[in-house]
Amino acid sequence: MTNEAIRSTSATVPDLSFAAGKSHALLSPLYLRLSLLVGLLALEWLPISVWVSTGRGGQSLARGLVVFLFLFLAFGYRKLRIVVPEVSRQLAGKALSWRFLAPHAGAMAVFIILSVLPAHNDALPPALLQTLWLLAGFLGISSAAFTFLPPRLWWILVRSTGYLWAFAAPAALVAWRFVVPLWSVWDSALWQPAIGSTFQLTRFLLSPLLADLIVNRATLEMGTPRFTVIVGGACSGLEGAGLMLVFTCGWLWFFRRECRFPQAFLLVPAGITVMWLLNGVRLAALILIGNAGFPAIAMGGFHSQAGWISFNLVALGVSMAAGRVPWWRNGPVLAASASSENPTAAYLVPFLAILAAAMLSRAVSGGFEWFYALRFFAAAAALWWFRRQYSQLDWHVSWFGPAVGVVVFILWMLLDPERGLHRDTTMPNALVASPAFLRISWLALRTLAAVLSVPIAEELAFRGFLIRRFISAEFEEISLRRFTWVGLFVSAFAFGALHGDRWVAGVLAGLLYAMAMLRRGKIMDAIAGHATTNALIALEVLSRNRWNLW
Repeated sequence: MTNEAIRSTSATVPDLSFAAGKSHALLSPLYLRLSLLVGLLALEWLPISVWVSTGRGGQSLARGLVVFLFLFLAFGYRKLRIVVPEVSRQLAGKALSWRFLAPHAGAMAVFIILSVLPAHNDALPPALLQTLWLLAGFLGISSAAFTFLPPRLWWILVRSTGYLWAFAAPAALVAWRFVVPLWSVWDSALWQPAIGSTFQLTRFLLSPLLADLIVNRATLEMGTPRFTVIVGGACSGLEGAGLMLVFTCGWLWFFRRECRFPQAFLLVPAGITVMWLLNGVRLAALILIGNAGFPAIAMGGFHSQAGWISFNLVALGVSMAAGRVPWWRNGPVLAASASSENPTAAYLVPFLAILAAAMLSRAVSGGFEWFYALRFFAAAAALWWFRRQYSQLDWHVSWFGPAVGVVVFILWMLLDPERGLHRDTTMPNALVASPAFLRISWLALRTLAAVLSVPIAEELAFRGFLIRRFISAEFEEISLRRFTWVGLFVSAFAFGALHGDRWVAGVLAGLLYAMAMLRRGKIMDAIAGHATTNALIALEVLSRNRWNLW
């Protein structure tokens, strides 16, 4: 098969249709086998993740694998699709390698047995137990992969992406870092200088502002007689620097054709430096807020959200600088302002408005997020701003969308991480103690956000934009019935990652909402399904006191 033929074949994008007898790329042998592999692993992992508590970092390891696959597929898509037709041709007519199923079953059985063993037991040392557990999981996944695709063809797919794995692997390691603290693995020689430099930066920022500043270099304590903090590993700034390293490297890779090298490489140290400086500003602001008489806000919402706010601001700044500074950009410089007719903005801004409002409301909250309504009003304002562009969409809804929403709700309940645990899920004390008008208003706006603004904003971003963006930069010209497998799964996994420890249910929900949209090519079916799910969850929360669902 010639390169021209391969490119022509790989350019075909499936159009989801339920009409009998219609043939399209959904029947590709490679896509079919990969779908079966994903289905098998999902069926096995769902009960393991819900009912088996390993205590050995299984959830964090899974998160790292998801990040690795997300980046590997997102950045390697253009190269992978060139070899997909040839791999599919070699698979045509070949049977599955059933001989790998027995090793797969054995490895998964060993994995489950090791998962339920206590970390400290008389049979195996903890280090050996952890090693065997990881080895069993690796053998289980690899033997399943070889059942559906021979090792030789896996090597062809991986080799076609070049050294992309060298970028995706560190990113997965950073994702693993969120659950398994690296300072328990890395040598303290890396952390101590970072902590010390951040400590000195914070002291420099606070000295002109606080006459009664207390500084204890030996214990890393800093503050005033009214409020004091200890600058530890989590405050060192390394976490933010690592995130910015991953982001800038990923940005440069994804937009490498638009960047001017080697000048563009300076974006990496520039982003990391600004992120470190803002970390010192964050610590100084935290101490000032606590000293002003708001310790609950300082150690609660602000402490947890200020870092993410800083990261988003720096990431946005890097993106804008790379697009608008001629010295860094290879090609025409982007306009300094975006028009309200920008199609990408119409699909993404409502979702980004919710994220920004969420970070802001949490940052100014103590123990309870009183300003949750900011999310509703921010999304409503963005949706109103772009209302003319939405008029071009078909907003009719069929029965299929709400039906999908009911199915997602059932899955959400079955896959609840706290299912079966007897935890206190009653209404938060702050809400109970508040005046009736304030309590009812908060509940009404919380429900409105869940049922109206959130489904519209998230479906526009994840289904309306992201799936089609993997087909063409001119995504608005693409039918809502067309998709690529990469776009479909990237959208679902990104949607799942948005839901934290409920990421498994989130991925399945993303796939089902996409199916609702692709069936008729109408975004409203996905929105209706999403709204139905959220409405049923709200009913469950309010009628049965399942407050852990919110």
